Amino acid sequence: MRLKGKTAIVIGAGQGPGTGMGNGRATVLRFAEEGAKVMAVDRDLASAKETVAMVKTPDADCFAFEADVTKEATLAAAIAEAKRRFGRIDILHYNVGVSIAGGDASPTEITEEAFDRVVSINLRGAVMACKHVIPIMREQRSGCILMISSLAAVEKYPLVTYKATKAAMIAYTEQVAIQNAEYGVRANVILPGLMDTPMAVDTRARATGKSRAEVAAMRDARVPLRHKMGTAWDVANAALFLASDEAGFITGVSLLVDGGGALNTG
Repeated sequence: MRLKGKTAIVIGAGQGPGTGMGNGRATVLRFAEEGAKVMAVDRDLASAKETVAMVKTPDADCFAFEADVTKEATLAAAIAEAKRRFGRIDILHYNVGVSIAGGDASPTEITEEAFDRVVSINLRGAVMACKHVIPIMREQRSGCILMISSLAAVEKYPLVTYKATKAAMIAYTEQVAIQNAEYGVRANVILPGLMDTPMAVDTRARATGKSRAEVAAMRDARVPLRHKMGTAWDVANAALFLASDEAGFITGVSLLVDGGGALNTG
């Protein structure tokens, strides 16, 4: 019960079509298992409700809320509702990101529309969520902000906007960490590597016309540790640690959860 008595907002708590578990969904379940009260936020309310229904922890306080991260007003409404319902906000976990599904492309093929779409989801949404939660956490003199970046931020990656936004998220998290440290507010960012999630694997299978098994095998082969992708639970467990009091002296950190993938970059 490492989060007993804490409240959390997980943005990106649903997931798209495909096999297995997404990072946001797994994080909601892990936070609830560890005693947190959780608001599960997603633009797809039905998917967020699906996540809530999977919480089996007795007496868990977990509810779904609809918000579109490309619209600041809906993020403000979600954070206001969490504050109204819980009385405080201890954890903000921003777990929204898009690449191929947003039309991302190489530097010579990217369109303005795709660039703006990916930036609005991956980066602007995170900034706007923090804009509305930071004043609450400052007033409390405590709080934990968690962002999900990617190994793509530091390795060779073919698509321009995903890499740029995920790298920017690291810089932004560091800014939030140093500007809010005096208020007792911590901010850290997780960099998942190759993960076996619906967004990462099934989306690529649909985009390339390959089978899911083929895409998974190619990704497994690139992972140094056991030649096996990580799972959503690896990301959720990292988030749990960083959100807990065990990480109370950790802020401004980029935590790789990548099975050694970054080591290939030297």
